[in-house]
Amino acid sequence: MLQLVIGNKNYSSWSMRPWVLMRQHGIVFDEIRLRFEFTPGSAFYRELARYTPVGKVPVLLIDGFAVWDTLAIAEALADLYPALPLWPHDRQQRARARSLAAEMHAGFAALRNHCPMNIEAHLPQIGERVLGSEPAVRRDLARIDAMWSEQVSRSGGPFLFGDFGAVDAFYAPVAARVRTYALPLSDAAAAYVERLWSSAGVSAWVADALEEHDFIAEDEPYRSAR
Repeated sequence: MLQLVIGNKNYSSWSMRPWVLMRQHGIVFDEIRLRFEFTPGSAFYRELARYTPVGKVPVLLIDGFAVWDTLAIAEALADLYPALPLWPHDRQQRARARSLAAEMHAGFAALRNHCPMNIEAHLPQIGERVLGSEPAVRRDLARIDAMWSEQVSRSGGPFLFGDFGAVDAFYAPVAARVRTYALPLSDAAAAYVERLWSSAGVSAWVADALEEHDFIAEDEPYRSAR
């Protein structure tokens, strides 16, 4: 039995990754959703401590055995479902896909910090201001645009390595940021975002996020009220 512990779908970019990957490929799992509350000792942290010592979502439970960190979860799923194209079957392409996923996992801090995921919001004014004042965000966006455009050109699409895989799931939250903050992309990269947004796993996550209507002030320091 698989269970996936996640946070709020509107905000939790890390939770989004394994959820959309599993949903896209029809992997059956039970969802355990914990409402974000970042005060020390909160119900969120108390409940999460039942599953992981690191105090972060997501966590994949495999017959009760906990796997945390999105890269570790992606690899665990690939071990469980080797016939699925979670990673490319070609050895070199698999290594490249892992490289791009790891680049997302460890990088793009400026984009993450200045444009946090907020699916239900439309904040082009914040996107414009950030791009005008933060060179590091512009550099992050330029690298992502070049990466997406080059890789889709190589694979022929529709996704980065043809089939929807773990690396696409890792960049799904970036697609959310592009839409929320109206971040400019080349035609090729923008077309990839639209295909990613329309995929079964991502569209299901987005639909759930739009139904939450749960404002978490700590996740929106740029907006004090709705």
